[in-house]
Amino acid sequence: MIRVLLVEDQGMVLGALAALLELEPDIEVVGKAADGVEALAAVDRLCPDVVLTDIEMPNLGGLELAAELGRRGARGRVLILTTFARPGYLRRALDAGVGGYLLKAAPSDQLGAAVRRVAAGLRAIDPELAVTAWDAADPLSDRERQVLRLAATGNSGPEIAAALHLAEGTVRNYLSEAIGKLGAANRVEAARIARERGWL
Repeated sequence: MIRVLLVEDQGMVLGALAALLELEPDIEVVGKAADGVEALAAVDRLCPDVVLTDIEMPNLGGLELAAELGRRGARGRVLILTTFARPGYLRRALDAGVGGYLLKAAPSDQLGAAVRRVAAGLRAIDPELAVTAWDAADPLSDRERQVLRLAATGNSGPEIAAALHLAEGTVRNYLSEAIGKLGAANRVEAARIARERGWL
């Protein structure tokens, strides 16, 4: 049996995914979590073969969860299931070592097949999104992404500097670089562009 941990912050979707997977004769849902923080504790306790997770969740999202599981050397492989067909998200997911990336709009019969592929050490990636992802390289550095993410939530320059333990001038430089790379007029527009492309 393939042991699956489901990670999804929307209760109805979580229940539907569990019911769908339980129909598969070789797949067992061994646990559920509402965000990445709960999932980390559940992975340690349940040792799943596959962690099926959404991307955008409170506390700790799916991409950050995948990266943390990779750092910890967790045995279970990660399969992203999301509504976001953003090439930037796929590239970040692959960089984090995920085994699969499936869209929630995909036919339901693809879910079981994707879980089996990922559990077997193979990749399961939406083909159209995979082609698009290679044409959309993320120009932002990790630090520019951090600064822009904080700016997008309304933090001021001094607040960003304090949160990241940087000088205010350094924050201004990172914001300026990000704005320039994205061809934006200001930091609000830069954050919008980066979010739309899945880079934040």
